[in-house]
Amino acid sequence: MTDDPFEPRPGRIGNRGRRPRPYARKVLAAAKLHGLKSGARNRRFDGSRIGRGAGIGRLLGTRAAMRRVIVKTHLVRLASRTLAAAHAHLRYIQRDGVTREGLPGTLYSAREEIVDGRAFVERCAGDRHQFRIIVSPEDGDLMPDLKPFIRRLMTQVETDLGTRLDWVAVDHFNTGQPHTHLLLRGVDDRGENLVIARDYVAHGFRARAAELLTLDLGPRTAIEIEQRLRRDIGQDRFTAIDRDLIRRMDEGRRLVAADSNPFRQSLIAGRLKHLSHLDLANDRGGGIWQLSAALEPTLRQMGERGDIIRTLQREMTRLRLEGREPDPVIADRVHGPSVPVEGRLLARGLADELRDRHYLIVDSIDGRVHYIEIGRGSETEPLPDEAIVRVARTVPQARPADRTITMIAAANQGRYSEALHILHDPSADPAYIAAHIRRLEALRRAGVGPERHADGNWTIPADFEKRTIEHAAHTARDRPVTIEVLSNVPLERLPWAEASTWLDHTLAEGPRPPIRDTGFGHDVLAALRVRGQWLIDQQLADAEGDRVRLRVSALARLQRREVERAGGELAEALDKSFVGAPVGKAVDGRLTGPIDLMSGRFALIETEREFSLVPWKRSLEHQIGKEIGGIVRDDGFSWRRGRARGLER
Repeated sequence: MTDDPFEPRPGRIGNRGRRPRPYARKVLAAAKLHGLKSGARNRRFDGSRIGRGAGIGRLLGTRAAMRRVIVKTHLVRLASRTLAAAHAHLRYIQRDGVTREGLPGTLYSAREEIVDGRAFVERCAGDRHQFRIIVSPEDGDLMPDLKPFIRRLMTQVETDLGTRLDWVAVDHFNTGQPHTHLLLRGVDDRGENLVIARDYVAHGFRARAAELLTLDLGPRTAIEIEQRLRRDIGQDRFTAIDRDLIRRMDEGRRLVAADSNPFRQSLIAGRLKHLSHLDLANDRGGGIWQLSAALEPTLRQMGERGDIIRTLQREMTRLRLEGREPDPVIADRVHGPSVPVEGRLLARGLADELRDRHYLIVDSIDGRVHYIEIGRGSETEPLPDEAIVRVARTVPQARPADRTITMIAAANQGRYSEALHILHDPSADPAYIAAHIRRLEALRRAGVGPERHADGNWTIPADFEKRTIEHAAHTARDRPVTIEVLSNVPLERLPWAEASTWLDHTLAEGPRPPIRDTGFGHDVLAALRVRGQWLIDQQLADAEGDRVRLRVSALARLQRREVERAGGELAEALDKSFVGAPVGKAVDGRLTGPIDLMSGRFALIETEREFSLVPWKRSLEHQIGKEIGGIVRDDGFSWRRGRARGLER
């Protein structure tokens, strides 16, 4: 019998004697088994773990919330802009009517009951950024005071982020959902930039707030949860049920309505039925439904429209008390009204409180009430109550100055200067040329393309005019409409005013758009009849049948009357002599600021012993307190920095 060389080796079936796997492979296999990625390359870097609170944020993001709290956070850059926008935001969140008693809001902090908002903004000077946060507890109406809740929340946030925080807050109770506006400085306790991890912003704030709210009010009961979900079935907005339906659907946007839980089954069935009435879901039979691709954007848009309608209803209540039944109109939210809207300002508010985007409600001369979003609040000056305004869509286009600069540069190998402008137009005065140079400076700071040289020359790109149009389109996102104040006083004060009023311009030029004999339009037509008779009595107009025709220079005479009266009153207050500024008059001195009259806004320009009032321009805002000079023209005041050369008083 021959020896058998076979030698048994105990082991698992299929093991042919391969070498054992390296330990590193075992670790990777175990990680994969537990759902972890096998390497850093498999996880796309998105920056969510950078900053304070990253670990806590990821941990809290995996925990189920109890009482629900909505937290919205917006980071505002401050380094490249003035603090005027921050001041305006603080003033607005402290406006009248935000408390339960209808009083102005009061700023508070971690330790102070009343905080000076101006001092807080001044502390922000030099900060790179600022956080604006809105905290809205779902059951905030059950809490008598939100301050203790907010203070405990920010104390917990300080613990999570490992630094003390400098913040102020104001509580709002003027909506159906009480909420708090928080302003948080973008620096830590060492004065360095405060960088909060995106994971904490996305999950940490909300989860911590939910924990504290649950401690105060107790966990939500099953009955409360079911009641809230049942209310969502028939809502015309994007709800938690819709979010669950989207998670359930396949690549073809189909889903099965069945669910093992009877309550969820009833929710899904009821919601799908409601969506089918909105043409956002289609029953394919056999319990299979298909969701529309426009489901989420349509429902979100419907929810926003519902919020707008509720805002309009609050303002229209006062009109109904006056015996009117107004017809509401919602303008295009991106581009503004398709035709100009002229009328009485009923209200100004925040369409997006976090991003400081405002709206106007205008009682128009067309007999309807218009809701118009006007973009970023810092781009629009404060408007007087009951003012008469004209709101028109902003059309991105090149300005006349841009076309002139393009023409001069094209004739001079892409160069522009004061001397070249004079060569192009010898009749141009220095103040007019200075306006073109200011325009170039503004475009240079905006990165549009003109390049300034030390010798005063400018290099103008070949596509300069095209760039200015693109720049105008970009800025239109923050300012989609232009707002002209036609009268800074209410309509009731205009018929007998010793001034050039909006009613006079309407009689002289005709209404824009036409006036309907209903609503505010009815009031305007009545005021025009009274004003027309007053002008006839003052020998400033003549009757021509049913019309009133203003005499030549009537508007100028009315304006001059008011300016001289205001100048006399200011002369006593300033202890200086008032000097009139007719068209063609050269004026120079220190710009003190604007003066609002019925005839419009005027600039107060002072010298050591006298002063003048000249038509105001928005471009003068940044020159207050500085020396300027210029000439009064038919279309306003053509000014330049410093004392204008060749202009004598």
